[in-house]
Amino acid sequence: MKDIAYSVNNIPIRLTGEWWTHIVENHEDMAGYYFDVLEAVNNSSYVLDGDEDELWTVKYINKVKVFLVIYKESKSKNDGFIVTAFTKQRLGNFLKGE
Repeated sequence: MKDIAYSVNNIPIRLTGEWWTHIVENHEDMAGYYFDVLEAVNNSSYVLDGDEDELWTVKYINKVKVFLVIYKESKSKNDGFIVTAFTKQRLGNFLKGE
């Protein structure tokens, strides 16, 4: 299984079944949200610059809970991949470094 989402820069972002298994092993609460993670990349609420050339896409689930999907993209190669994904509450405090 390999599915593709498109970033805000219209770069294809890959998520393989193997990597998805790795994400769920580290974030059990993400089980069942595979296609929601892809949708978060396709249709994010906003995107932030992360560390080490990563992009963090934020997609609101409800008023207080969000999906955070971290991915990398290469514009020169027109390719990218999802690094990890998780849910978070109190996003404002998280972004301030809490």
